[in-house]
Amino acid sequence: MTQGLHPSLYQVNTRVWLTSLSKTLGRPATLDDIPDTALDRMAGMGFDWVWFLSVWQTGAAGRRISRENRDWQKEFRDTLPDLRDEDIGGSGFAITAYAVPADLGGDAALARLRRRLAKRGLRLMLDFVPNHMALDHPWVEDHPDYFVPGTEDALAREPQNYLRVKREKGT
Repeated sequence: MTQGLHPSLYQVNTRVWLTSLSKTLGRPATLDDIPDTALDRMAGMGFDWVWFLSVWQTGAAGRRISRENRDWQKEFRDTLPDLRDEDIGGSGFAITAYAVPADLGGDAALARLRRRLAKRGLRLMLDFVPNHMALDHPWVEDHPDYFVPGTEDALAREPQNYLRVKREKGT
């Protein structure tokens, strides 16, 4: 399939889809469990790209924050009344590593998915947004110089732009 001047994109919330597949399969689903029929359907609808959201590694800090935020909990439960804490993997924006976690099949499963898409003329799109990282991303400890430092005044004035982060080597 050749892309025209205006390629089209099909967006997938990967973790939601795999959770749904898990219920159907009766076991945890990985990227390898995405049915070929679904990929065929996307290709048949004329899409050029498939954007898989939330495939990257998240960590304990992101899960804890997502599980403790009351506003998010209400929204989660409005959407999924049978929600359990273990269903909450943390925000797809709270990345600890640009690697596919083992419970999604790991990097090898992503490579296989990419090949399966390519056979159908579909291209794979993934997020890479360097500032989408979790509080427990290794850079927080190892490279604090990668971040914009704030002051107490800046935090008080613009709380939406700053966050006090406790590190092993200071706050």
